[in-house]
Amino acid sequence: MQTLSEALVRQVVQPRPKHSYKGNFGRVTIIGGNAQFGGAAIMAASAAVYAGAGLVSVVTDAVNRSALHARLPEAMILENTSPKLESLVTSQDVLVIGPGLGDDEAALQLLKRVFTAVQPEQTLIIDGSAITLIARVHLAVPTAHLIWTPHQMEWQRLSGVRIADQSPQTNAQAAANIPGVVIVKSEATEIFGEQEQYLNPVGTPAMATGGSGDTLTGIIAAFVGQFEYSDRTIGAAVYTHSAVADVVAQTHYVALPTQVIDRLPQYMAVMAQK
Repeated sequence: MQTLSEALVRQVVQPRPKHSYKGNFGRVTIIGGNAQFGGAAIMAASAAVYAGAGLVSVVTDAVNRSALHARLPEAMILENTSPKLESLVTSQDVLVIGPGLGDDEAALQLLKRVFTAVQPEQTLIIDGSAITLIARVHLAVPTAHLIWTPHQMEWQRLSGVRIADQSPQTNAQAAANIPGVVIVKSEATEIFGEQEQYLNPVGTPAMATGGSGDTLTGIIAAFVGQFEYSDRTIGAAVYTHSAVADVVAQTHYVALPTQVIDRLPQYMAVMAQK
């Protein structure tokens, strides 16, 4: 298992070409944020925008419209009951489903709608309660470039490996049976890629607060949208999230997701200097 480093981030994050437009940097859609957990989708979308995604849309409960527009005017919105959902899904480069999705019947039906529309060439990041629903009902996942982002309890539900038994060895064995890239989030996050395995050496207890995982999914989505789907790109996104949080934690007791998000463009500008 390789150790992630800043050097990898510098390899992945590239200066923007002079002749560019927003379509060059990825079309990303975040699907989640029910009436209770709207903030999760907003934070994921904010992270995607601030990490450089060219176009970001949010599929969410109608109650979140005003909050999303106030917090993130750069994002577009579609209500999660809209008949236009499938056409939006098929037009995207990267899809994130799960942040604040919920685990009730309505969430399951939305998850199924999205899965039927996903195309093989797209990247699909499966996060949060979407993982719980898949594990609960044994839902088949679509053919796509898959990225899973479970925390340790969600990983237990998905893999059957109890938290007490989770280790790089047991996690690797379980991840081998799951299509795509698996990111097991913990104080020492492990990434089980299609070719490479990584251990994240950075991060801080100041990140142990609600919304940190949502922020990570948004960063991953933006990186894949800009720099292609690969183990290296995903590893660089994970490192970036923790490295920026480490900077925040130097002067703050808690590294709030919104604080981490605000510092992403500055960090990536430094990483892009060649």
